[in-house]
Amino acid sequence: MAKFNTIQLLRTTFLRGPSVWTYRPVLEVWLDLGELEDYPSNKIPGLNERLTTWLPDLIEHTCGVGERGGFIQRLEGGTWMGHVMEHVIIELLNLAGMPAEFGQTREISKRGVYRMVFRCPEEAVARVALEHGHQLLMAAINDEPYDIKPAVHAIKTAINDRYLGPSTGCIVDAASERRIPHIRLNDGNLVQLGYGAAQRRIWTAESDQTSAIAEGIAQDKDFTKRLLTACGVPVPEGQIVASPEEAWEVAQEIGFPVTVKPSDGNHARGVTLELSKEADIKAAFALAQPEGSDVIVEKFIDGVEHRLLVVGDKVVAATKGETVSVYGNGKATLRELVAVLNEDPRRGPEQEYPLDWIKLEAGAVKLELNRQHVTPDSVIAQGQSVLLQRNGNMAIDCLDDVHPDVAYYAVLAAKIVGLDIAGMDMILKDVSQPMQGQGAILEVNAGPGLLMHLKPTSGAPRPVGMAIADHLFPREEGAGAGRIPIVGIVGTQNNAFIARLVGWLLQLSGKLTGVASDEGMFLSNRQTQKTNTANWAGAHRLLTNRLAQAAVIQTTARSILEEGLAYDRCLVGVVTDMQGYEALPDHDVLEAGQMRRVMRTQIDVVLDEGAGVLNADLPEVADLAELCDGEVVLYTTQAENEAVAAHRANTEAQHEGGRAVIIKGNNVVLATGAQERVLGTLDALSLPGGKKPDTSALLAAIATAWALDITPDLIGAGIKTFEYNA
Repeated sequence: MAKFNTIQLLRTTFLRGPSVWTYRPVLEVWLDLGELEDYPSNKIPGLNERLTTWLPDLIEHTCGVGERGGFIQRLEGGTWMGHVMEHVIIELLNLAGMPAEFGQTREISKRGVYRMVFRCPEEAVARVALEHGHQLLMAAINDEPYDIKPAVHAIKTAINDRYLGPSTGCIVDAASERRIPHIRLNDGNLVQLGYGAAQRRIWTAESDQTSAIAEGIAQDKDFTKRLLTACGVPVPEGQIVASPEEAWEVAQEIGFPVTVKPSDGNHARGVTLELSKEADIKAAFALAQPEGSDVIVEKFIDGVEHRLLVVGDKVVAATKGETVSVYGNGKATLRELVAVLNEDPRRGPEQEYPLDWIKLEAGAVKLELNRQHVTPDSVIAQGQSVLLQRNGNMAIDCLDDVHPDVAYYAVLAAKIVGLDIAGMDMILKDVSQPMQGQGAILEVNAGPGLLMHLKPTSGAPRPVGMAIADHLFPREEGAGAGRIPIVGIVGTQNNAFIARLVGWLLQLSGKLTGVASDEGMFLSNRQTQKTNTANWAGAHRLLTNRLAQAAVIQTTARSILEEGLAYDRCLVGVVTDMQGYEALPDHDVLEAGQMRRVMRTQIDVVLDEGAGVLNADLPEVADLAELCDGEVVLYTTQAENEAVAAHRANTEAQHEGGRAVIIKGNNVVLATGAQERVLGTLDALSLPGGKKPDTSALLAAIATAWALDITPDLIGAGIKTFEYNA
């Protein structure tokens, strides 16, 4: 069989926000099939069989057919290699545990060259998936061997390196479910929920409401215990010690058995339970010392270890622990028994697993084995139990069993320390009974892990992400939680002027407003940056600014094609014109009619409660009205504009008829259906010094301000006081 030349990847572009393809981030790849343009999938012997052998779940891809097996039908009927690569990459992402859910492939004007996109929220992961999907497809085309496991492993590694951890991820997912936008602020788990002044920030299970003082208190276990004791919360008796010898002395004073642990550790690292022998206590001191600044010896309390998650004023999740043991069969060594235990699918090294692998070389495990006089190479007798781990396995859900008194003490402890989100480690004989006399609080943890509540080893998963999202954005805030008024403007006709005038009018209405335009960045009408900010980076900087109570963002067709929009939705979307296709041949935009697909992006992202503002003097712009999810406000310099007349007469979309800003004679008129209000004459609506702005641009700004519910009187007064220097 003759070998085909490799498919050329001409360029790749990561579109970070809404684009001509979809509302979410995608990787756009330009492919040159070369000679393979003449060889669809049904003309390459054995291709389809190799693909379905390596990727049997391709049968689940419905493709454009709309039913299971749809893509297989396309393969058998003959489809081109760009489309095949799209589905190969999507399936690799599926196998790596990160479903792509969306892909498209379209041929451009040059024969054999295609634009292929697939959804992926992280660029680095998308590029790894592209690399391995490309290699797999070429191996299938040329009948070469291919091992799929390393490919899936490489993508999984990229996901683990780049994706949010499970705690942060579940909060972000919950916020997204409530349509609260998010911005990842670094390569780790620092995430902004919401825009501008409406934002909140999280870092794993810590929020910007989490006090640094409270976190410091929680890290100091001894001080935390003293605070809790002073407020009547039961805690075990204990003392900080400075040496193994002092640990033994204190243990004798407190009474056996005891627990030895670091004073400011977390996640049960360095904690050893139920110690009575001098050698064990001294060894436990050595284990705890590297994990914290001090070591505590405290009275061991008999019972079951529990973790209660407190969010605000409520316990929202609870799990209980179990010890980890293996049982001998008279043949296998302890090492072999542990290897079988670690095959449990709930155990693994990554954060996605609720239970860790048991590591025989770990200090705590070694200590437990020494106490039982066994080694990893010991053959364990039939039926003999070997205890491997006493703590750190709290993954059995028990929220429904928590007694109100236990919940009360958990919430009280969080309030005493000052944490809004806290993980409460408690020892209880029975969580369904009142706390007094049968339990105590061992630790109060800031930034608690959430995985045990999301993936318990038994019992129901708990919606802890939503509990935290609701804590940060109370339901009373309604559908607009986390959002500020955003105005998006696209076109080429005086758009910077429109953006700045709208920003000024918003400022006068009482909102501290930021403007990103090709004339620079402005905050409260004061220029903060002189360079062009009508792009993704400029908008991103504005939306992360905690001062911004409203944002006006200018963008361009090129920015939409090369970056996508920086925001998921806007309150008002403005399209002034569809000019500029001549500058976009590198995006295969070769005629004016192709601009609709680009410019509609601005209208596609208008919120249901928002509005699209469209230039009715240009029929191709006015036609975008049918795509708007919100209200439509038209503007025109022609009093008898047919599109405006039809819009005003339309009482289906708006009970009183559509709104429009029009010129009648020399007057600027605000029209709602048949009702009209004169805002002022064009001469009167001049800028300071008698400067007369472009009429169409002035109407666009007025229509936008009106769509934002700024009063006509304020609009008129604002125009006359707007100091504009381009």
